[in-house]
Amino acid sequence: MTSAVQATSRRGFIKASALAAGGLMVTLYLDSPSAASAQGGTPPPAHIYPPDAFVRILPDGTIAITVNRLEVGQGMQTALPMILAEELDADWTHVVGQLAPAGDVYKDPVIGVQLIGGSCSILDSFQQYRELGARTRAMLIAAAADRWGVGADQCRADKSVVYGPGNRSARYAELAEGAARRPVPAVVQLKDPSQFRLIGTWVRRIDGRAKCDGSQQFGLDLNLPDMLTALLMRPPIFGARVRGFDDRNARNVAGVREIFEVPLVAGSAVAVVANGFWAAKQARDRLAVDWDVSGIEHPDSVQLFAMYKELAGTPGTVAVSVGDAQVIDRIPAPDRIHAEFEFQYLAHAPMEPLNITVRNDRDRAEAWVPSQIPGWEQTALAEVLGIKPEQVTYHVLFAGGSFGRRGTTDSHFVREAAAIAKRLPGRPIKLMYTREDDMTSGYYRPMFVHRVDVGIGPDGLPVVWKHMIVGQSFVLGTGVPQEAVLVKNGVDQLVIEGTADSPYATPNVHVSVHQPKVNVPTLSHRSVGYGHNSFVRETLIDELAMRAKTDPIAYRLNLLKPDAKKFRTSLTLLDQQSAWRHRLPADHASGIACSQYNGTCVACAVDVSIGNGRLRIHRATVAVDCGLAVNPLSIESQMHGGLIFGLTQVLARGAITLKDGRVEQRNFDGYTPPYIKDAPMTVDVHIVPSSDPPTGCGEPPVPVIAPAVANALSALTGKRYRTLPIATI
Repeated sequence: MTSAVQATSRRGFIKASALAAGGLMVTLYLDSPSAASAQGGTPPPAHIYPPDAFVRILPDGTIAITVNRLEVGQGMQTALPMILAEELDADWTHVVGQLAPAGDVYKDPVIGVQLIGGSCSILDSFQQYRELGARTRAMLIAAAADRWGVGADQCRADKSVVYGPGNRSARYAELAEGAARRPVPAVVQLKDPSQFRLIGTWVRRIDGRAKCDGSQQFGLDLNLPDMLTALLMRPPIFGARVRGFDDRNARNVAGVREIFEVPLVAGSAVAVVANGFWAAKQARDRLAVDWDVSGIEHPDSVQLFAMYKELAGTPGTVAVSVGDAQVIDRIPAPDRIHAEFEFQYLAHAPMEPLNITVRNDRDRAEAWVPSQIPGWEQTALAEVLGIKPEQVTYHVLFAGGSFGRRGTTDSHFVREAAAIAKRLPGRPIKLMYTREDDMTSGYYRPMFVHRVDVGIGPDGLPVVWKHMIVGQSFVLGTGVPQEAVLVKNGVDQLVIEGTADSPYATPNVHVSVHQPKVNVPTLSHRSVGYGHNSFVRETLIDELAMRAKTDPIAYRLNLLKPDAKKFRTSLTLLDQQSAWRHRLPADHASGIACSQYNGTCVACAVDVSIGNGRLRIHRATVAVDCGLAVNPLSIESQMHGGLIFGLTQVLARGAITLKDGRVEQRNFDGYTPPYIKDAPMTVDVHIVPSSDPPTGCGEPPVPVIAPAVANALSALTGKRYRTLPIATI
């Protein structure tokens, strides 16, 4: 290993300083392009930077690595420390992870916002954390070289120890204080991937034990001195306002402290603040609220589907136009497929509902939140309290799942908590959502209707694909910062992803949209647009393969665009690992599907049967190309979890429906996630060997399970399934 170390100005890096505890803390904040590069490579584009993170080396040898992403179960608490520890040559047994608070220094180096979402954590921070580890290692080696009076090139690091000539050695903990006084190097040599000893190995999660034995603390577990609990009586219809309320019976509940109206992002609610959750809930149950619902749309799923279907037959906003879509009119009817698809609203339903604790001290505030976008929320909290963002200390806590629910662009639950804390300064207030609150007053993946016409050529391949999508936009007209990036020519790119970027080569493609305004709050849902678009695409491709009497994997491989590299590698590996498809019992059938999300491709094969009218998934085989596999164990876990999550929308009660403006499902008895009996009996995961830069794995597996299952069911029953959930087999 070689290391080029040179001084850089204080402007280049904010500081490298010794802590009072005697440890080393390195805070990296580059305001110029990085000079670091992998061996034989070139520096990444300047826009990837600045890199920013913290490393603390404590006197007992512990290396605390700060993670600039919320941990929601995706494994960032382990993966990012692995990357840094690799370049640091740290002893992994002494590494711990810490979640970063809100702060500009923790922004995503590519997106410029502190967040998790879009499976971008590894994708965007791989280089960042490698550089941080390499720079810290170089500083430690330089400190050792100074101590021994030798050149840095005569020293090497291994497992948190620096070794020098003459059998000299020093632990990182001994060198930390001296290293902190060294200039932070502007140029470091990163390892060649062939030198990796930690990256690419199966590493157990740092937070695994605490989550298994129950000692891990989440937002709902937070218990501060003098803390009060708040619940909101929310409007029965989105956007309704409180006309008046009778709280006499509610105030008779022991422990109730305050009851008052608070504004919502749309409409208003009644806050009940009490000494604990049960007192707050009992009091809320006794409230009598008079709601003003005048002038507010009462959305109804049946009526919306009727409207959407009518819109699907009319011209919309063009999103993609390649070739001549009118070719469809010249193709004989027997060589066309006309299909209409329906997708219901979906809830995120994380196991830990939304919660936030806020203490308002008038001139300052402190918050404890499992947050996907802490910087935005810190600003929203300050805005409501009438103080500056820098006057808000924003602690990020572990989250019991999210799937997009904690990534609200309007920071609605933070604003609610701030409004309550503003009324009751001086004490911590924990605002909690119950399961019913989250289910009936939540934000949802929009419902969609698709209308597709496919023309088939003599070779059995599609020659024209005409596609209309009808559904609410995630960001159009909201005024949120993402709107400027995600809306192009009036089309929300999240609505069409999976169609505009189809991996299949078709000479004539026309995709258009209708994006109606509906009084239902929507939010990105795990895998976002791919959840419905991949289902449409992959079930139709399967139908085309069946018509052509071609193996579904072979058909896809033949249809792929030349640049669809990861689809090709994933499907090829899946074909190799799913030989069981060709020797199934007569009452079983296999189904295939593939999808790509933010650079990661997943291909899936399932073995399905039907017993007593119930779907049974005997096996699922997954092939994933995510570039360099940082932690194969975590990738395997993400594939398992993503498949199960994606199954929710397949099952009979996997839908959110509205009637007269009200959500009909209230808890898991109405919106039912998969049970053990619904899950595949066996899941085997295969990772494509790759030296490409790593990409994320949290969302990519979600879109493949539903179309794979639907395709298998079609092989069994001869019917095509175009509506999710699948009500009857």
